[in-house]
Amino acid sequence: MFTTKNRRTAGRPRQFDPDQAVATAQGLFHAKGYDRVSLAELTDALGIKPPSFYAAFGNKHGLYARVLDRYAETGAIPFAEILRDDQPVAHGLKTLLEEAARRYGADPGAPGCLVLEGTRCHDADARAAAGVFHCAAQDLIRAYVAARVPEAADRVTDFVATVMAGLSAKAREGHDADRLLASARLAGQALTKELPG
Repeated sequence: MFTTKNRRTAGRPRQFDPDQAVATAQGLFHAKGYDRVSLAELTDALGIKPPSFYAAFGNKHGLYARVLDRYAETGAIPFAEILRDDQPVAHGLKTLLEEAARRYGADPGAPGCLVLEGTRCHDADARAAAGVFHCAAQDLIRAYVAARVPEAADRVTDFVATVMAGLSAKAREGHDADRLLASARLAGQALTKELPG
């Protein structure tokens, strides 16, 4: 028997794909920054009307939270793969900074780190959402250093976080990956002097 439910399923396929919408929004937020992406621009890029947008994501911040989750899963630096215990601490941190430089400078259309740039936006909710990911990354760095050089954990974490923020900011200003790598390597030399093998 052909039920009402079956008739609905057999109708037109759903045009709006939330996962694709999040991917599209990620590109916009990364390229322009949270503050400079308007709701009108989002709905236009996603091909939906505001009521559909609100039904799917609640608001702009709701979509941004989904974007941050996606970025953490697909585009963020793989801290756990880089900060391994089978290498000197300075080497792991140097590798981390060089990977950040490569990623932040890889796409001139979407430079820098989506999370770090989010921590500088004007919207308090979006800034707090990005801050959660930023703090988690700093906690990983601190734990990595503290496991072998506990007395240096706080100052080294501050240094690495500052360098990463600077690399992201310089990428937003137009520095390419080679130029960012040069800065990352200088910072790596400082870490090698600061931390024992």
